[in-house]
Amino acid sequence: MIVTINPATGETLAEYQVMSSGELDRVLRQVDLDFRIWRATAMQERQRLMKRLGELLRERQAEHARLISLEMGKPLAQAAGEVNKCAWVCDYFAEHAESFLQPEESLLDGARGLVKFEPLGVILGVMPWNFPYWQVIRFAAPAIMAGNGIVVKHAPNVTGCSIAIEELFRDAGFPEHLYRAVHVGLEDVDRMTGFMIDHPAIKAVSVTGSTGAGRAVASKAGRAIKRSVLELGGSDPYIVLDDADIAQAVSVCVAGRLLNTGQSCIAAKRFIVHSKVIGEFTDLLVPKMRNAVMGDPFSEGVELGPIARADLRDLVHAQVTRSVEAGAELLCGGFVPDGPGYFYPPTVLAGVRKGMAAWEEEIFGPVATVIEVRDDDEAVEVANDSEYGLGSAVFSRDQERALAVADRLEAGNCFINSMVKSDPRLPFGGVKLSGYGRELSHHGIREFVNIKTLYIA
Repeated sequence: MIVTINPATGETLAEYQVMSSGELDRVLRQVDLDFRIWRATAMQERQRLMKRLGELLRERQAEHARLISLEMGKPLAQAAGEVNKCAWVCDYFAEHAESFLQPEESLLDGARGLVKFEPLGVILGVMPWNFPYWQVIRFAAPAIMAGNGIVVKHAPNVTGCSIAIEELFRDAGFPEHLYRAVHVGLEDVDRMTGFMIDHPAIKAVSVTGSTGAGRAVASKAGRAIKRSVLELGGSDPYIVLDDADIAQAVSVCVAGRLLNTGQSCIAAKRFIVHSKVIGEFTDLLVPKMRNAVMGDPFSEGVELGPIARADLRDLVHAQVTRSVEAGAELLCGGFVPDGPGYFYPPTVLAGVRKGMAAWEEEIFGPVATVIEVRDDDEAVEVANDSEYGLGSAVFSRDQERALAVADRLEAGNCFINSMVKSDPRLPFGGVKLSGYGRELSHHGIREFVNIKTLYIA
């Protein structure tokens, strides 16, 4: 059985039956049958249904936001924002998929070249709990608009969300089995995921999650010679140069670190600050972090809720403890509160050096790491001294200087004077251990198509 727990209280929410390999086989074959009908469905009909899915997300925002907050602890206002963002991505691909998939023509020595973008088949999505709707919809919407079928293996602790998303696709009018959720217990994820990847119905796999999960899935996909896209962990550097607007930089850094209680691959994790302004930066940062309101996700004004699971909260605290023992200075937070739930307070670590956990590891919680650097070159060197390369940010009043720094960063994206975020209009993904491939924009929708070349003499 899968047991879901309210991380704010520790109370059991529900129990769900896991699926056997025989049940998974039936689901995959059903999705494959509906895919073969769907691939021939006119783009206008695909657009109509995807727009309807967006409408349903807006109409039912309150119930879906409540479910998100119950299962993984996100403050309710942030959960509502997540549902709205899902509706946006549905609208975006309903509007733009047809143009993104237009054949490309060229003349070749008197012959005609034609490149077409055709659906691959059934795509397996292995999805995380931290944005239980957004991560799924941002993967599924473009893949379905391209003509594919979808099977999602969601994180067990958000099984209620997984079932609710499947119901949304059905209620929007999509074929009954075009989008299906499957339920696998945490202890059996590796074996069952391997079974699905090896299944002849599955043609590719998309993973959003930890680097360990991505490595495990990618190795299985590689053995099966099936395409994969990996959006994995990150340890995003936010570089604050000495000519930055420090008050603005601090506000953005705090928002980027505390959003979703710090449980985001693209959260602001390492604050790399020029020595000339580090005092001012820290003086503003610490009270903003310390005074952030932590509590019941359903209470108005709460800025951060609990960590999603007890083991994840314990891991965050262990990383903080090891960093302090290695010489980091604890400026606020850094303790496990009394009482129910898996809460962890906003925490600031200063004096962080190479070799410490806060330097080397991704901390998936509300912990800000402050690192002092002398100049732009050292800032770039420190930022790139990581196994990860997902997001990054640079703060400076000089746009050309900021862009020069950004050009040297080993990351999938860089935001200037702004918080890192995903946007349907821009490609999203990373390098190094943060994964490969891209989601969103026309780059994302073409990840799961057969790029077929035709030569017409």
